[in-house]
Amino acid sequence: MPSMGFSFPKENPSSLLAWPLMEILAVHHPLVAHKLTALRDVNTDSPTFRRLADELVTLLAYEATRDVRVSPVTVDTPLQPAQGVRLSRPAPLVVPILRAGLGMLDGMTRLIPTAEVGFLGMVRDEDSLKAQTYATRLPDDLAGRQCYVLDPMLATGGTLVAAIQLLFDRGARDVTAITLLAAPEGLATVESAFPAETPIRIVTAAVDERLNENGYIIPGLGDAGDRLYGVV
Repeated sequence: MPSMGFSFPKENPSSLLAWPLMEILAVHHPLVAHKLTALRDVNTDSPTFRRLADELVTLLAYEATRDVRVSPVTVDTPLQPAQGVRLSRPAPLVVPILRAGLGMLDGMTRLIPTAEVGFLGMVRDEDSLKAQTYATRLPDDLAGRQCYVLDPMLATGGTLVAAIQLLFDRGARDVTAITLLAAPEGLATVESAFPAETPIRIVTAAVDERLNENGYIIPGLGDAGDRLYGVV
């Protein structure tokens, strides 16, 4: 049966930011703002940070999956047949970027339990601020797959660019990135890295002010990986 796609509705209270070539959705909702505020708080301990991040991701994922592909089906209710939809095949692919992206995985798969999960291990060189890949666990062929990349912080943008390019190299043509926070510099980096009209969407709880001289988001929330799992 044919798939049906949905786009972000214009009446959505969240902000479809006026970015020239890329779709960016900053989710405005009291619960999103409340949880993000607690995540920013330096006094929030790691167990609470993990729980809040998990809850926040589920709220962001609700918005990020508005265009997830579905197919029409008929089911039998206790009274009579009813028309409905089910997620289309192939199943969506969720790709957390290690290590901090793991803290977002449960919140995402709670919303889409039938999604498949791949993994990307990437680390940012603190001198060059460039991303280096150290582990990959993905299908070889991603043609026709809707991919959802999970990374808490879109700072310089180098890590997300490398991740998206790897997905495109394997045939993906529909990529949505979900982040807790984004910086304008990172958004600009992602946009400039790909041709116009490339189907990339970014869904975030907030676009912050800027990056500091060390490439950290200001005001931000610190190092998401360290706050999720401790300093190692």
